[in-house]
Amino acid sequence: MTLFECRDVHYAYPGRVPALCGVDLTIETGTRVALIGANGSGKSTLLSLLDGLAFPQRGSIRFAGQELTEAALQDEAFALDFRRRVGLVFQNPDVQLFCPTVREDIAFGPLQLGIDAATIERRVEALAQEFHLEALLDRPPHRLSVGEKRKVAFATALAIEPEVLLLDEPTAGLDPRTATHLIERLHDAVHQGRTMVIATHDLHILADIADVVYVFGQDRRLAASGTPEEILTNHDLLEANNLIHTHTRHIHDHRQYRWGG
Repeated sequence: MTLFECRDVHYAYPGRVPALCGVDLTIETGTRVALIGANGSGKSTLLSLLDGLAFPQRGSIRFAGQELTEAALQDEAFALDFRRRVGLVFQNPDVQLFCPTVREDIAFGPLQLGIDAATIERRVEALAQEFHLEALLDRPPHRLSVGEKRKVAFATALAIEPEVLLLDEPTAGLDPRTATHLIERLHDAVHQGRTMVIATHDLHILADIADVVYVFGQDRRLAASGTPEEILTNHDLLEANNLIHTHTRHIHDHRQYRWGG
């Protein structure tokens, strides 16, 4: 079943160059989709559009068959259903964490959705255990390390138990142990039937996190799509889109892109 359908999607920020220039893609229910591309190629912008934080200026995005527009999200029933089903983890966790304590941040989403207090408490405790955050629940988020903040941000998205997880550079700036822990949690999310869309620069993890890879070019259009194997072995494609340097193609094969490889 098609969950998201993007057709000729254009978007530009005020006073800036275009961020997306005619993107066409589909995301099927239960798949793991990776978005890769150089800085400024439109990956984060697309995630914002998929989350209904912004809307195409030309073209359309449909979610479960209904066009995702500002007017649609003003309908209370649709907005509640959409917000329950789709969760976003921002690239910068400081954008996502704003409550006085970690506990309140994790509880915030379910609280806004009207979930009862007992259920929220159970979810907070379960996620704290899953992400090893028990000792941090009463700490202010701004006093946490980068890795701790990322784990809390991931927990806040999972707290609403969404069908879809949108993740922007989830392993950026993390040490290998913390990154591996988050990748394991992504595997758990998939086993629970969730759809995932992950924007990343980290080619090492593609084979571990994705079924389908979309490559964004510097012209803010899709340059290619395929399986991780197909994309990672196409050195000309990766080089042309500023994802590897010229010398890299001579010293790496696709197995070395695997996390920990």
